[in-house]
Amino acid sequence: MAVIDLDLCFNFEQQVASILVCDFSKDDWLASITMAFLEKGQFPQVIGHRGLRGAHPENSMAAFRSAIDVGAHAVETDLHLSKDGVVVLSHDATLRRCFGDPRKVADCDWGELSMLPVLRSVYLQRDDAADELFKSISAAFAHVPSPSRPWEQRVILAIWDAPWLAACTQYLPGFPLALTTPSPAYASAMLPIPGLHMSLLNYSFNTRRGANVRDEATSLGRKVFSWTDTAPEWMALSVENKVDGVITDDPEGFIRLCAQWKDKETRRKARKWTMWEAVFWLGINANVWITETMSHLTSNSL
Repeated sequence: MAVIDLDLCFNFEQQVASILVCDFSKDDWLASITMAFLEKGQFPQVIGHRGLRGAHPENSMAAFRSAIDVGAHAVETDLHLSKDGVVVLSHDATLRRCFGDPRKVADCDWGELSMLPVLRSVYLQRDDAADELFKSISAAFAHVPSPSRPWEQRVILAIWDAPWLAACTQYLPGFPLALTTPSPAYASAMLPIPGLHMSLLNYSFNTRRGANVRDEATSLGRKVFSWTDTAPEWMALSVENKVDGVITDDPEGFIRLCAQWKDKETRRKARKWTMWEAVFWLGINANVWITETMSHLTSNSL
């Protein structure tokens, strides 16, 4: 592993897309992402959610470096465009949560954004037309050479909507693509797209459709990621589900859990659900059932 010394980071407004930036010792990133990071046992890769956001401002270079320092194999971040077309790292569409400013990233020039304290070494982005967005991302990659292998061997682009696939393919050919979604039904509908990997909300795997998507994607040779695994019980579920990567706010905690996985007491504690999580699980399954039933009834009525 190596510290990713990027001079820029990426983020999209309205969660249009996100990226995973990786640095592995092997040449083939798609093969190396499933390598064991502990000597015994296969475990998911550890991916820092917006870096190490518990210790540093999220989506900042300090957060990214710290995530790698504590053992993460990759970092996840989100992309936006500024008003003047600069690619920016920001999870939210507005500056309200992080800076107390109600304005949208898309309504601010880079000159203004660069004056925000935690963003001085980071570029920001706005939610815009797919062509404009991915053209800017492509230019950013071209402007900042990768210190090791080519960017397409270190980055996977994760999109939320099917219409963005064409722009990704046009402006960033050769980059691995993943669908990010909380909906197992949407993921299932997108599986026929060749080479598309899956990044699902962790709770989704506890539904019948979500488990089927995981199994089918794996059988097709696709990578499956889980987000956001921060509670021990969801980390444990991802280990048991044999996902390829875990996007977590607590990389250190996940590494400790994997290191102690052979201990029965560790597994028992990690698997113990709270009442709130049980209720949430029932709600997720009920929502999936209602959504799929409505979709089925609608298709039959056409």
